[in-house]
Amino acid sequence: MPAVDLKTYLAATMRLFRVPEDPDLSRAQFDAFSKQIPLLYFILISNTIAVAYTYVNVAPDWLTMIVPSVLTLIAGLRTFWWLRQRGLVRSDADILRNLRATNWMTLPIGAGFTIWSFALYPYGDPFAKSQVAFYMAVTVIGCIFSLMHLRSAALIVTLIVDVPYVLFFWATGEPTLKAIAVNNLLVSGAMVTVLFIYYRDFADLVASRKSLLTQQAATQALSDENFRLANLDSLTELPNRRRFFAELSSAFTEAERRHVRVAVGIIDLDGFKPINDNYGHSVGDRVLIEAGRRVREVCEGFGPQRVEFARLGGDEFGLVVCGDPEDADLMRLGQRIGEQVKLPYQLDTAHTGLSCSIGFALYPRSATTSEALYECADYALYHAKRHLRGRTVIFSSELEAEIRSRGVIENLLRTSDFGAEMELVFQPIVDAMSEHTAGFETLARWHSPRLGWVSPADFIPAAERIGLIRPLTQVLLTRALATAKTWPDHIRLSFNLSAHDVCAAEGILPLIAIIEKSGLPPHRIDFEITETAVTFDFVRAQQSIATLKAMGCGISLDDFGTGYSSLSHVHRLPLDKIKVDRSFVADINENPVSHKIIKSLAGLCDDMEIACVVEGVETRAQLDTLRRLGCDFIQGYYFAKPMPGSAIDEYLAKERERLDGDAARAAKVVA
Repeated sequence: MPAVDLKTYLAATMRLFRVPEDPDLSRAQFDAFSKQIPLLYFILISNTIAVAYTYVNVAPDWLTMIVPSVLTLIAGLRTFWWLRQRGLVRSDADILRNLRATNWMTLPIGAGFTIWSFALYPYGDPFAKSQVAFYMAVTVIGCIFSLMHLRSAALIVTLIVDVPYVLFFWATGEPTLKAIAVNNLLVSGAMVTVLFIYYRDFADLVASRKSLLTQQAATQALSDENFRLANLDSLTELPNRRRFFAELSSAFTEAERRHVRVAVGIIDLDGFKPINDNYGHSVGDRVLIEAGRRVREVCEGFGPQRVEFARLGGDEFGLVVCGDPEDADLMRLGQRIGEQVKLPYQLDTAHTGLSCSIGFALYPRSATTSEALYECADYALYHAKRHLRGRTVIFSSELEAEIRSRGVIENLLRTSDFGAEMELVFQPIVDAMSEHTAGFETLARWHSPRLGWVSPADFIPAAERIGLIRPLTQVLLTRALATAKTWPDHIRLSFNLSAHDVCAAEGILPLIAIIEKSGLPPHRIDFEITETAVTFDFVRAQQSIATLKAMGCGISLDDFGTGYSSLSHVHRLPLDKIKVDRSFVADINENPVSHKIIKSLAGLCDDMEIACVVEGVETRAQLDTLRRLGCDFIQGYYFAKPMPGSAIDEYLAKERERLDGDAARAAKVVA
């Protein structure tokens, strides 16, 4: 045999007697051993005691008492050690070290029992000698079975016990013992063959299990990643709406179980839509990412409560505040979030500014289900955006009463007869210098058979929410145009349009048809559109406004200064008038800031050749100041409160008398 082949053969042979360095296989062998080794030692100890007992009166005491006691003690200690290994967590290196120790301990232990058997054999009669032969044969077979998971140890035991056994009993010359030796050799050979087959199958099973676990781990990792992606907002990498409601449900259940408070918050970014319109969606996306990052940092650093934060969609974010929060905690959290969101956003050449409105609802005070709690938070946000923009609102009993009232209004609106229950009143719009009435603004009033008079501030938003604003607008416009047709030709009609009117998918075709059918010249009609309506869908609003303008209608931007004030909208829309909100007029003579704002707006209108209309004028002092500032038209209680259409002729007649009298007195003074 060549030297290389011999070396390879010897190396392969030596590997049979070593514990393989396979962590998974070693761990499986160790687990199996911890269950089987005690059985091996039980067989060894019981058989040893039986043989020693047979020879106790014929052999020396050191062979029948001392040596078997030592061997039994060693076997017992090893049994105790292996019993302690069950359930223990060990490292791969520790397991390999113990298996190697077990592997090589089989050599001295096997040799010890073999030598003791051979030393005891000469003292017995034929029956006792046969018992020794039987003891060694049966014990080695039991050991091979028990050591089958560790092939190297089983082979060592076979060599240490079986080879001397066969040689020893063959050398006795006794035919029976020689036959036993040959039989034991054949059985041991068969056992070794079974050992190789079993060990190979065991190793393959461990390998296939490892492969299966690897596949399962890969599948689990893929499942975890899919779960993560399914619960992650792709833009901001925040938890998404699905994850938010799962967290809310879990937190709510825990709060119910522990009888503690939990809060839901909804954040809406004020002024985000104009950023998208003015700078494009790429800038808008970056603003959303940055705003989300800021709010997340606030939530992560807020204690002692735990705050879960997610993006619900668009520019809306959600909060779940755990840890038994109180109102003061929620207000403090809302303030911190608001402060961070308000910080400037600098993106390339664009400098953007945002604020945010936040609505909170607290369990168990506000609601008894997670869904109702979210709805309460949503209504608190709605209230904040309408009345306390940029602030934090916590759902309260007052808001709960509003919800009930809102529900009643919505239900009654659905069954109301607009033609019979809606009434129109008209407020004069007066030329600031001549004090001649230039037109009337149409205002709607609802007289519900059940509720009585309902404010427009209540029923107009309700009609928008339930999708009735467009049919309501059409009924009111038809009646307003019919009334305006009876006025003098120089008097204009001013009519308010909702965001849903100018941004509807089907456009303003129904309004155009009503105008054409009315017979009132379009140039006598001004449509008032709020900044909020314009920003609702700027592109569609721009198209609708351009169509109305092409017909000859005038366009006024209403409540300027209270919405998403963006001068780019003023420049990009074909406006005829800007109406300055009444909030700047109330203290114009006391508050320098209000004075400067109206002065700036009047200057802007003059530069752009747009008429400036100021609402809410109630005193002569306010009128005189607005005249000096260059405002063109005035509207307010100083001249008249809103009046029914039947009172307009009388109002105009009295105005003519007043102005004629003023002119006569002025002429007399000059004379």
